[in-house]
Amino acid sequence: MSRSPSLPDRPTLDLDPESSPRERLQALKAHYSDILEVNRELERQLTRIQDRRAELREKVDALQRENETLKTASLYVATVQDVTEAEEAVVKQHGNNQEVLTEISPDLADTLEMGDRVAINDSFAIQEILDDETDARARAMEITDSPAVSYADIGGLEDEIREVQEAVEDPLSHPERFEAVGVEPPSGVLLHGPPGTGKTMLAKAVANHTDATFIKMAGSELVRKFIGEGSRMVRDLFEMAARREPAIIFIDEIDAVASKRTDSKTSGDAEVQRTMMQLLSEMDGFEDRGEVRIMAATNRFDMLDRAILRPGRFDRLIEVPDPDATAREEILRIHSERMNLAEDVDFEALARRTEGFNGAQLESLTTEAGMFAIRDDREVVRMGDFREAHEKLETEASQGRPPYTTYIQ
Repeated sequence: MSRSPSLPDRPTLDLDPESSPRERLQALKAHYSDILEVNRELERQLTRIQDRRAELREKVDALQRENETLKTASLYVATVQDVTEAEEAVVKQHGNNQEVLTEISPDLADTLEMGDRVAINDSFAIQEILDDETDARARAMEITDSPAVSYADIGGLEDEIREVQEAVEDPLSHPERFEAVGVEPPSGVLLHGPPGTGKTMLAKAVANHTDATFIKMAGSELVRKFIGEGSRMVRDLFEMAARREPAIIFIDEIDAVASKRTDSKTSGDAEVQRTMMQLLSEMDGFEDRGEVRIMAATNRFDMLDRAILRPGRFDRLIEVPDPDATAREEILRIHSERMNLAEDVDFEALARRTEGFNGAQLESLTTEAGMFAIRDDREVVRMGDFREAHEKLETEASQGRPPYTTYIQ
């Protein structure tokens, strides 16, 4: 318990009757100074006490609110099964199969609809309408900050970039063009090809160049342990995209959840197939998806089930191949754009030496060349650094070890 602050001593004035007027004036001035000092100390104590009082008042208010919350009866989550014309609703409480007919309060009569999630009390009276339920994991997949990747950062894929723009960006930014021609825009785009060729970078560039909500997920994230969890997550993803349209859903490594169906009877395989069937249903269900575009990427095109490849789900299958010599030269220039290069660096010769390299390996090559320059305490990267980097990567590849730089797809 805090103690009250001690008050300063009250100054007293004792005047000698026989003192001169000058001495009496000096004594009064000294007494006045003492009074001012005591007044300042009292003001400081008053300020500290008022601040302490405000802190205690906040604590009291918080405790009172907590106390009121503890005394308030809990509410239960339920779903409206039906709404009658007599302003009554059939609600079903979550966690049991009990259905109850209850009256709708006048405040909610105009807004309550069948299928709404509501909060009910012990008497099953509807207290408020809740937001739609969406898995928190699905909400976490929404990308709010645009990736720092543009089409200019992708080399050698001009045709693929144009096809992606026509299938994904144009329907969102210029829907009137498709209406004028009288055709439906492609419903989905599947990027396939070897690792490290730029599939994920294409998706990042799309996210950077559009104002649409971008939702990124990995196919492995849809593979769940418990029955129905993966299907529910797929449903939540598409519902969230529909509420935030225009939106783009990007599924990376889709082969994890859309591989060819087999006769396996294990519970794990059965759950993966259930998740895939939910994905197929969402991709071409009875309801129009509106301004929601779907993109996917895979390294194992041969593993995908035929059902997901048919037109209407993925209308465009875009192969992203390993770069040729011209593309390799362009990729090397892009990754070396910010490097301090010597005049002897010949990208055309490097492109010829790096036959069989993909985009990720070429990025690793430029990084390794820069590391050789740093090792020699130089600020300029020479052609010899690129040669040494190429030899190092070739040696690591022959030993079965990939370069340390993380491959990007």
